[in-house]
Amino acid sequence: MAPDSQNVGPEMRFAGASLTIDLEALKANYAGLAQVCAPSITAGVVKADAYGLGIDRVAPALADAGCTRFFVALPEEGAALRRAVPDATIYVLNGLFSEESGSLYLEDRLIPVLNSPVDVRLWETFCGVSGDRLPCAINVDTGMNRLGMTVEEALAFAEENALTQAIDPVLVMSHLACADEQTHPMNRRQLESFQQVTAAFPSIESSLVNSAGILLGAEYHGSVTRPGIAVYGGAILPGTANPMRVVVTAEARVAQIRHARAGETVSYGATQTLARDTIIAVAAIGYADGYPRAGSATGVALRQTNRPAGHGSIQGQRVPILGRITMDLTMFDVTDLGPNMVAKGDFIELFGPNLPIDEAAAAAGTISYELLTSLGRRYHRRYVESGR
Repeated sequence: MAPDSQNVGPEMRFAGASLTIDLEALKANYAGLAQVCAPSITAGVVKADAYGLGIDRVAPALADAGCTRFFVALPEEGAALRRAVPDATIYVLNGLFSEESGSLYLEDRLIPVLNSPVDVRLWETFCGVSGDRLPCAINVDTGMNRLGMTVEEALAFAEENALTQAIDPVLVMSHLACADEQTHPMNRRQLESFQQVTAAFPSIESSLVNSAGILLGAEYHGSVTRPGIAVYGGAILPGTANPMRVVVTAEARVAQIRHARAGETVSYGATQTLARDTIIAVAAIGYADGYPRAGSATGVALRQTNRPAGHGSIQGQRVPILGRITMDLTMFDVTDLGPNMVAKGDFIELFGPNLPIDEAAAAAGTISYELLTSLGRRYHRRYVESGR
């Protein structure tokens, strides 16, 4: 691609922070998961603007890697995805909000996931008006108490629709609540409930597992698997080695170097007193950019629970956050790198190859999903293929 087409957001010379998104690593992660899941089909979950990374760039990359099925949360996301991957099968997870929304599904060839008998009636009505049996998916709640029909409602629908043929379900799905706890008894209970439902829909595809659920084994895979965070480089299971390649590197520009004396304080509330003479790198990143305030060194509730504070990385060496993270700026202690080793204009890695995204998220008391989907608009974004 032309260099201009690989850059998004403010020009690098004006940006306080940058994101490097490695599309080759993304494709490799998808291909590896697809190999593990075979012969099941591996779909691409690209809701929330492809986990904050840009659906217009991520979806075509996944399609290049062989992905033909995609899941989004909302119909507008589906419309944007259709422009990016014209020939893909696209499911919309949050279902129908009204009968009028059916026209968007028809126009952009989107498949609604029906989550209740009300959704079924809305889709039946729309299909009647359009004069066609349009495809849909059926979501069943097997224990999460989020979206979905009850098992009893799904079984009743299967029996009724077998007689009326009013709508055309092509997929039945559910979602595991505790897949990242591999030995949790809830996983088996949900599988057994789901199998009860899939038996009532013998001729259509089934889908149950996300990234962590894949590791429960082929019995759980069904026809279609739906890995999300693992494709984007996040850990599949918390507390275990992450086999996925790094997809996203976030870096912040150093706006100023300060020299503070022992006994002085840093940032709002004067909550951190320096124990030594300190070299401070003030970086142009803050909670307005989705860099969580909860990752501060002091002065926020999470730090009162003895959770380790957040870090950055320079030249492969960890540099701790000082004081509170502010809206646009964060202070890092770079003293241990030595004098004159960090200068205005240098970059501090916030997460990436030297600082795993799951570790950066944990320091803020959150998860990699939230960190990615909170990324703001002020980053210079650079899409690369590995080695280019």
